[in-house]
Amino acid sequence: MAAEGGGLPEEGLSLWLTDWKVDRRVPWLGRHVVAVIGGRAVGQIDYFLHPDGQALEVNMLRVHPDFQRQGLAGVMMDALYAAHPTAWVNHGWRTKEGSAWWNQYREPTPQRNVHNRPPAEWAAYFNAVDVAADMARNAHQNRIYNLDGRRENVYRYGERLETEAALHTSSFQPVTPVRVNPGAQPLHGPAQLVLPPAVHDFVHDRAQDPRKQATALLEFVGHGNLPHDAYWNATPQAAFAELHHEALFAGEPPEQPVTHVVFTLAPLDRPALLVASALAESVDFDQFGDIAVEVTQLSWRQADRPYQTHSAEFTPAVPAAIAPLSARQASRAYRHRYDEGGFLRAGAREPARQPFADRAGQIQAMAERLLSSQASRARAPLPQPAAPPAAVPRLPLPERQPPPPGRRM
Repeated sequence: MAAEGGGLPEEGLSLWLTDWKVDRRVPWLGRHVVAVIGGRAVGQIDYFLHPDGQALEVNMLRVHPDFQRQGLAGVMMDALYAAHPTAWVNHGWRTKEGSAWWNQYREPTPQRNVHNRPPAEWAAYFNAVDVAADMARNAHQNRIYNLDGRRENVYRYGERLETEAALHTSSFQPVTPVRVNPGAQPLHGPAQLVLPPAVHDFVHDRAQDPRKQATALLEFVGHGNLPHDAYWNATPQAAFAELHHEALFAGEPPEQPVTHVVFTLAPLDRPALLVASALAESVDFDQFGDIAVEVTQLSWRQADRPYQTHSAEFTPAVPAAIAPLSARQASRAYRHRYDEGGFLRAGAREPARQPFADRAGQIQAMAERLLSSQASRARAPLPQPAAPPAAVPRLPLPERQPPPPGRRM
């Protein structure tokens, strides 16, 4: 994966800002900056973003060994600053390698780094004592490894570090976590599939009926096999992004074509049970057994062709289930409807829906009105036929004369 010439390639490098699923106990939003070269992730910054977008904390910066010491970390960090141009930035504490990198990195706007400003300015976002501890740890690392550490920018406390920091701890404003409500909105779950050639060709043929393609995909997966170990997202775009992020870090591309599928569910009828597993922008069902759901839509595309997305709606919604973590966790209702593989049992298949099944009352009322109208017409006297009109004399047609001599027809 090493770039020729000992530097980053001039073309083919892209940066992607995407979602990061963080622990539900973390009230801030998770985000990634991912560096991509040649269709593979070669670097990443993980960070937390305050819900109001005005503060962020870097959690980890890493670069693939083949691309280290080529400026990629600085490119990603510059992009992070550019993505949040007015936010306070907290870099936390650094490892030995991180301290060496920071020693040569030039911040675009060092005045937004909380280590370079007094706590009175940013203490509402970060615990001042924690920041002071990180600063002390970084200073210790710099002394050990004889590094400058950009010390000209670091804020100089007038008092002892911990004393001044303690003055501002009361300014810190904890964040109330934001949670997705699975009972009030659709959820979108991702799945990565390697389909048999015949199924793959059928579901990606744009000349086919999308509803039949979606039905074939659902039959292949199994109605009881909707993914339990995936995050169910608030938007289909986030579900597709999760699949793309996984593919970027998958190493060598698979030999067979991969299909990315997103299942869309109707709002669930047990939100109180599931709210404990909800994150800010997704829901994690991993700790639950099977969950009965209704699939309202399927979207799918080839992993290497994200610009060609197929989609089909199910009207009415199709009953299905998020698979249990193991067969032992399956409920009685699940075992009655699905076999050990998560496929519909023969007796559990939905009967063919009649097009007017839900309009029986309307049809009966219309039939009664028609019969009543027919009966009233039968009782009414028949109208007398009118006298035939007088014959109208016709003028005789003129006889056709032969053409004069010398004239042709």
